[in-house]
Amino acid sequence: MTRRAPRLSSWRVRGASASYPCAAPAVGDGAGPCRPSRRVADGSDFRSHLPGLARRRRPGARGDLCAGAVRGPMRWRRVGRSHAPWSASGAGRGRPSGKAIMKKPRTAVRSRPRKQASRQEGREKRVLSSSQVKPPTPNAGLARRQEEVVVQASVSPYHLFRGTAEVRAFRENLLRWYDREKRDLPWRRRAEGEVDLDRRAYAVWVSEVMLQQTQVATVIDYYTRWMQKWPTLQDLASASLEGVNQLWAGLGYYSRGRRLHEGARKVVEELGGHVPRTAETLQQLLPGVGRYTAGAIASIAFGQATGVVDGNVVRVLCRVRAIGADSSSALVSQHLWSLAQQLVDPARPGDLNQAAMELGATVCTPQHPRCSQCPVRSLCRAHQRVEREQLLASRSLPGSPDVEECAPGSGQCRLCAPPSEPWDPTLGVTNFPRKASRRPPREECSATCVLEQPRAVGGPRILLVQRPNSGLLAGLWEFPSVTTEPSGQRQRQALLQELQRWAGPLPATRLRHLGQVVHTFSHIKLTYEVYGLALEGETPVTTTPPGARWLTREEFHTAAVSTAMKKVFRVYEGRRPGACKGSKRSPVSTPSSRKKPSPGQQLLDSFFRPHIPRDAPSLNSTAQ
Repeated sequence: MTRRAPRLSSWRVRGASASYPCAAPAVGDGAGPCRPSRRVADGSDFRSHLPGLARRRRPGARGDLCAGAVRGPMRWRRVGRSHAPWSASGAGRGRPSGKAIMKKPRTAVRSRPRKQASRQEGREKRVLSSSQVKPPTPNAGLARRQEEVVVQASVSPYHLFRGTAEVRAFRENLLRWYDREKRDLPWRRRAEGEVDLDRRAYAVWVSEVMLQQTQVATVIDYYTRWMQKWPTLQDLASASLEGVNQLWAGLGYYSRGRRLHEGARKVVEELGGHVPRTAETLQQLLPGVGRYTAGAIASIAFGQATGVVDGNVVRVLCRVRAIGADSSSALVSQHLWSLAQQLVDPARPGDLNQAAMELGATVCTPQHPRCSQCPVRSLCRAHQRVEREQLLASRSLPGSPDVEECAPGSGQCRLCAPPSEPWDPTLGVTNFPRKASRRPPREECSATCVLEQPRAVGGPRILLVQRPNSGLLAGLWEFPSVTTEPSGQRQRQALLQELQRWAGPLPATRLRHLGQVVHTFSHIKLTYEVYGLALEGETPVTTTPPGARWLTREEFHTAAVSTAMKKVFRVYEGRRPGACKGSKRSPVSTPSSRKKPSPGQQLLDSFFRPHIPRDAPSLNSTAQ
C-alpha cells in the first residue's frame, strides 16, 4: 500500500540550489534515474504540485521556501519506467502520481563509521552533480550582445555616445560624406552591380581577405586579375592550389589565399553553392573567416545590421570617444565592437561600415589626419581636447589645471590612457589610439642557392623546390635553402648537402657566396645568405625528384614564389658574369649615385689631375 505524502514541513529537500534552496530534485528527462529538474512534464513549476508548501513554513522563516522550514531527507523511489515525481494529470490537484512515491525516512538510523559516511556522502554528491541539468548555451550573437551590455554598464559615459540623437548625427554626417567622397574601387562596383547574392558575397569576400594587412593600391591589381580568372565561387573551387598560390605570389600572408580556396570548395561541395547569410554562420562555417570578415560580408552583401572593426575603424572610434588604453586589449576591443554595433545604420549597414573604414583610410590617418575635412569632427572628443588645449595655451594662464576628460566612479578608468602615458600636446589627435609596444621579430638565418644549368635544353634553367604544406610560406616554391648559423664553413657544407639531395653530385668548389638579403615577415626577421652555382660543363640534369623542378627565367617570374625569393634572384642576377653593372638593381654604385665633391675638393682634383692633350689617342682607340 502506498503511503500518503506527509506534511512537507517535516521534510528536507536534497539537491537544493542557490536560486531554490529547497527545490525538490525531480527526476529528469531521461539522463538517468535521478536527474533533477525544476519543472515537470507539463512545463509548470514543481512547487505548484506540492499542496500548501508556501503556506506551511516555520514561523519566522523568510520566503515561501526556506532551508530551515523542512527537516529530514526527501527520497524518491523509482516505480516502473516513469522518471517524474508527479504526473501531469495531477497538476494543480495537489496529489502525487502513483508512479513516483515519497518514502518517509526512518526515525532511527544506524550510525556508520566516519570514513564510510564521508565516502557515501561524496558518492551522493558526485551522482547529484553529474546529473544536474545544464542550461542551454545561448547562440553566439545573443551572448555577444549580453557581454556588450555588461561592458557599457561598467564604462564611463565619457567613452559612450549620448543617446540616439548623437548616434543619428554620426550616421547622417558620415554617410553624407561617404556618398560624396568615396573612392571608385573595383570590388565596390562589382558588389553594387551584382544581383545574385552569392556572387555578390564572393566579390566582397575576396576583397576583404586581400585587404587584410595590405594597402588598397596593392590589392587593386591582384583583385582584378583574380576576378578575371575566377569570376565565381565554382571557378575558384575547381582551381588548383598551385594556381591560387601563383596568382597570390607577392601579396603576402599566403595562408589567406589558401583558406579562401578552401572556403570556396566548402561552399560548393558542402553548402550547395550558397554562401551563409549571417555573420554568425559565416564565421562558424567558413575557414579563415573571422569576426571582421564575417561582419563585412554579411553587412555589405546581405544587408545584415552588424558592425565591423578593422584597423581603420579602431583608429576612428578611439579618437571619436577618446579611448587611450591599449587598443589591442580585450576590454578595449570588446568596447569598440559594442560602439560599432551601436553606430551601424539598419537601413544602410554595409555603406556605414565602408564609410567608417574609408574615413580611417583617407582622412583619419595614423600620422597626418586631416581633421578639417572630417565629417564627424564635431563629435570627436580627441579634436575637442586639442581645441581646449590650444585655447588654454593662447590664454597663457600660468598653473592652469589639466582639462578633465573622464570622471570614472572610482579608481583609474580602464579605457583612458594610463597615468604613465600623459597627454602629449605635440601629437594632437594622434594621441589616440595608443598601442602596446610590439615584441621585435625573432631573427633567423638561412642559406639559399640559385642553382642554374646555363646549357640546358631549351635555354638556361634554375632549380626550385616546394616548401611544406604547412607553416611559413606553405606550398610556395623557393631556391634550395637550409636554416643555419649566420656564418661559417658549416653553412656551406649544409647547403651543399641540400643541393645534392635535389640535383645529385655537384662541384663544391664552384659554390660562390654572392651577398645577403634581409626580409621581415610578420614575426620573423630572416637573413638569407645568397649563394650561386652554375653547372657549366656538366651533363644537363633531366630528371628531378618529386617536389623539385627546373624553370626558365620567364617561368620563374610567373611561378608561386615569395617576394623574398625574388629578392634573392635579383642578387644572383646582379652578380653573375655579364650582368649590367649600371642596372638599377645592381649592388655596384654608379657615378650618378656618388656624392658630388665640394668646390674645394674639385679645385684640388683639377690641380693634381694630369694634363692630357686633346689630340692624344684614347684607350679604346688604342685597343681597337
